[in-house]
Amino acid sequence: MSSFVDRAQLHAKAGDGGAGAVSFRREAHVARGGPDGGNGGSGGDVWVVASTNQASLIAFRDHPHRRAGDGGHGGAKRKTGASGADLEVTLPVGTVLREHRSGEVLCDLAVAGQRWLAARGGRGGRGNATFLSNRRRAPAFGEQGERGEERWLTLELKLVADVAIVGFPNVGKSTLISALSAAKPKIADYPFTTLEPHLGVVRVQGGSREPDVELVVADIPGLVEGAAEGRGLGHEFLRHVERARVLLVLVDLAATGGVGAAAQLETLLAELGRYQADLLERPRLVVGSKADLLAEQSPDGVPCDLRVCAATGEGLGALTGRLAQLVVAARSEIEAAAPAVVIHRPLGEQIAAERVVPGVFEIVGRAAERAVALSDLTDEQAMDVVLGRLRRLGVDRVLARAGARDGDEVRIGELAFTWYRDGPDGLLEPERSGRRKGAS
Repeated sequence: MSSFVDRAQLHAKAGDGGAGAVSFRREAHVARGGPDGGNGGSGGDVWVVASTNQASLIAFRDHPHRRAGDGGHGGAKRKTGASGADLEVTLPVGTVLREHRSGEVLCDLAVAGQRWLAARGGRGGRGNATFLSNRRRAPAFGEQGERGEERWLTLELKLVADVAIVGFPNVGKSTLISALSAAKPKIADYPFTTLEPHLGVVRVQGGSREPDVELVVADIPGLVEGAAEGRGLGHEFLRHVERARVLLVLVDLAATGGVGAAAQLETLLAELGRYQADLLERPRLVVGSKADLLAEQSPDGVPCDLRVCAATGEGLGALTGRLAQLVVAARSEIEAAAPAVVIHRPLGEQIAAERVVPGVFEIVGRAAERAVALSDLTDEQAMDVVLGRLRRLGVDRVLARAGARDGDEVRIGELAFTWYRDGPDGLLEPERSGRRKGAS
């Protein structure tokens, strides 16, 4: 079974908030002590964090679910429930997170340590002590805890390497990376031996005044003509080239597969350009492999920067030196052009009215659901609080714009009530013509 997985799914479930307590002071020496129910604790958040300690998404292939801790319930004597524990989900650097249904890119973890909030924990409900006022001396209701967000995300890993080796199948890519590094990919004398990328670390010794350079080299499975359109799993392989700083284009000088080196190079560059045009602007080195199978002089028309033989070691020293120069220069350019940190602030919470069937509307939005999340909606004081919250949210105007009419049923979460419009802006009335609104 393969140990490298570059596509997976993540189900992130934030913790639910704890419920607010409904409690009254009961000390013998305190007459009419009043409410003392405490607030519930907030649920934990789910964060995703880019880490260099992971190189694959295999941990999510069979176990995609991750959940943060729930908040504790409030208690008597104004005791606040404990907050739920946050959860950090580590992902390999280079992971792109997409909304599962739409495919929209939500986050690109391109830098180690980068964090993104995948699911926000629910807020804890307020206890009945919070609702004490001159009008409400003994509120017998509290808030339920808010449910934490949950969402399905698609994870897509794009390897982050200094050098990507691209070439036709069976041109010697795996042999080359095994000769340059300690990587041990499967090697055999037939095409498509490599079905997943392999990473190797190459250490290049510097001069007397220059430090050593470490390069991460990726062996990309063989590309064929039509790879940019997906032929031969082209899309699966080509996306691992996107983040490489330098491209090592490997051509078979011996034309083992029947395609000459010049034709191989032309096809490879065409496929790279069709997949992503700026790949042709990356620094690249064209290297001819299997030099031991040729005479001393390369055939005419083979545009190679270097000739190597991984089996004998011919040209490997010169190759690593050239790669180190290109990578160091590319790193310097990237660091100089690094953009400033961008802070993404979430949009304000919105509510909307959706027509379920004629005469029935549903209000959606976390703010509206939070407004009706009281523990006892049969309590008249609780309903007064609910109606006041809905007015401030503008639910009446939202319903009027959606085409709601007097007498239509409106649903918000587990609450259902009959809506009446009064005046140009529309108002929610707790009573109208002897009918009490808010009855579920």
